[in-house]
Amino acid sequence: MEERRRIIVGLGNPGREYAKHRHNVGFMIVDRLADQHHLKFNRMMNKAIIALGEIAGNKVLLAKPQTFMNLSGESVGPLVKFYKAALSDLLVIYDELDLPLGQLRMRPKGSAGGHNGMKSIIARLGSDAFPRLRIGIGRPPGRRDPKDYVLEDFTADELAVLEPAFERAIAGIQRWLTDGIDNAMNFVNQSAGGSEM
Repeated sequence: MEERRRIIVGLGNPGREYAKHRHNVGFMIVDRLADQHHLKFNRMMNKAIIALGEIAGNKVLLAKPQTFMNLSGESVGPLVKFYKAALSDLLVIYDELDLPLGQLRMRPKGSAGGHNGMKSIIARLGSDAFPRLRIGIGRPPGRRDPKDYVLEDFTADELAVLEPAFERAIAGIQRWLTDGIDNAMNFVNQSAGGSEM
């Protein structure tokens, strides 16, 4: 019997030029999670840079797919299959245009909601029944194209707003690992300004 390993995936686009983009907020959070727990992104596996280790007594794999956002499923699907992970042991973290900047929402399952990275993962897994944590980046002002907006760097003011959200996201991920999705949802969604059900 293989020991259970939880898979935590941050979505983004690979490459230094994308690092501070709004679309890369998933990468930002798994990087911070790794730093806090002294885990190193030092291996390539299934088209992802991964970090292996333990958080709060749970074996984890942190992953940053290197496929570009729209093909994220090409990395996440094989990782889940290789580790024979239950879908409930997969957590995907990504940006959300339809939430105000810095607002968090965690859910146990659901549609892609127009997010191409999530569409790819759901198609590859053949299911949307896996936990996800969405980080609000807000909608662009005026009539700006959201596709351009997500591929721009966060401003300094936006990063200041996001700082407490990042801390809350990491606390929520740790609760998911130790106490399960319901407890983590209660914490994340209520502290983000209302529960979601």
